[in-house]
Formats: sequence, C-alpha cells, structure tokens
Amino acid sequence: MPRKKHVKLSAQRFQAETCRIVEFCVEAEGQLRSEYVDLVYDVAVIKLYTAFQDMVFEALTGAINNDTSVLNQKTNARFPKHLSKVVCEYIITGSGYFDFHGRDGLIKELKSYLPDSHYLLVAIKDTKRKVALERLCAMRNLAAHDSSAAKKAALRVIEQKNIPRSAGKWLKTKDQGMKKNRFREIATCLVELAEDIERQAPY
Repeated sequence: MPRKKHVKLSAQRFQAETCRIVEFCVEAEGQLRSEYVDLVYDVAVIKLYTAFQDMVFEALTGAINNDTSVLNQKTNARFPKHLSKVVCEYIITGSGYFDFHGRDGLIKELKSYLPDSHYLLVAIKDTKRKVALERLCAMRNLAAHDSSAAKKAALRVIEQKNIPRSAGKWLKTKDQGMKKNRFREIATCLVELAEDIERQAPY
C-alpha cells in the first residue's frame, strides 16, 4: 500500500517558516531605517502568503491521498481507495498550479474537493480567522502588484478611507489596543490555524 501523505508535517513546516519570517522582521526592525522596514514587511507578507498557500495545497493533497472517499462525496466518479501523491496533485492542479483569490476563493476551491465537515475546510472557514486571511491576501496582492485593483481590494479589507502608502507600512503598524503589529497578528492567527490542522489530520 502506498505511503500516506503527511499533512501534520506540512502544518509543522508552515509553523516553523512563519516563525522564521517573524524573526526576520524583528531583526530588521532593530537594524534598518523605517522606510527600509516597510520593504521588509512587503517581502514578509509575500513570503507568508506563499508559505500558507503551500501548506494548504499540501494539506488538500494529503486530505485526498489519506481518504479518497472525500472525492466520492463531491463528484459522480468513484475513485480507488489508494491514489498516489502525484495523482492527487494532478486532480487539484491539472497541468497548472494551485491558486485562489482571497479567503472566499480559497473556501470555494476547497469545497470543490472536500465535504463541508472536513477538518481542513472547517479550519479555513472558522470566522475568527476571517480577518487574518482577508488581510493576508489583500496585503500580499498590494505588496506584489501595487495596482489600482490591489489598492481598492486592500481598502475594502482594512475598512479605511485612505490607501496605505505601502502594504509594509500598514503591516508594521499596531491597531489600537493591540500588543502586536498587524503582521504579527496575522501570523499568529495563521499559526493557530496550522495547529488546528495538525491536531485534526490523521497523518
């Protein structure tokens, strides 16, 4: 029987990478001028988004690899009990790559393969993580593209009238009454999400 895809390990790797990215930001804040720290946070949110995207793809691949019955619930096809990792990846991406547009787009993508009760979908849909996921996606797009569309999307998410000068400048700032800056708040929430996935995954 083929080895099962290790979803728990994917969640652990994300947690370690997030910690590394946060440490990178803390180190930079102690060494660089303010405008350079803005750039550091621009890079950091792109790296955090990429790490999160990789974890979700690995977790989704693993969910199918661990139990193909989830696909049977979402399609008219009947898949064999055991599918290789490569086949599971191809089912998700075809000849392309894994991508999604915002939190709602991610949920829609996961629903294409998983029942509503699946632990991965439940963890992503949890309303206490909605703000963090929306901010992650919007600020990543602003940092990467700086387009008018990205700026409009960012304004909708952060619920402010004025467009931030940069994603990094907005992310390094603390919301009123918060002990951590916005980036750290997002990172902490995503680590908690990864911990949930790690606990719930069978492998």
